[in-house]
Amino acid sequence: MKITKLAVLAFFTLAVFSSPALSASDAPLRASAIADKVLVLKGERKLLLIKGDEVLKTYSVSLGGSPVGPKTRQGDSRTPEGKYLLDRHNAKSQFHRSIHISYPNAEDLARARQLGVPPGGDLFIHGLPNDFDGPSQQLGDWTDGCIAVTNAEMDEIWRAVADGTPIEIKP
Repeated sequence: MKITKLAVLAFFTLAVFSSPALSASDAPLRASAIADKVLVLKGERKLLLIKGDEVLKTYSVSLGGSPVGPKTRQGDSRTPEGKYLLDRHNAKSQFHRSIHISYPNAEDLARARQLGVPPGGDLFIHGLPNDFDGPSQQLGDWTDGCIAVTNAEMDEIWRAVADGTPIEIKP
């Protein structure tokens, strides 16, 4: 996953300094909270942890560097759209923790086959890079197609999402 440090620093700045007052969704997630679904709204840059009909918490996210439209091929820097599973936690990530997204699904594979291209893969929800240096003035999407949050937010998501939890990623 190739990223620029400047873009990562931008995400940190946005996450830390974007609002002078904390909203209700900035309160820590209850330690006992367990999500049974994750919903990502790409256009809004939001990730929602859901249990039943209740939104447990909403997070701001950074996406792939070319975020509009579904992922169609390896290397397109797009975050996929569709229904997947969060199928494994990775404590030894090059980022502050990561949870694997089961992309590609059958529809993604069929689309890539029809286009004659590799579908890509190795997509995660993750925190900031382990070699993160600190804030910058730039803002924007910086991953190669993953969904990124701050390290503190990743700690909450890590705890609240079990392997096998469904994730839906919408435009």
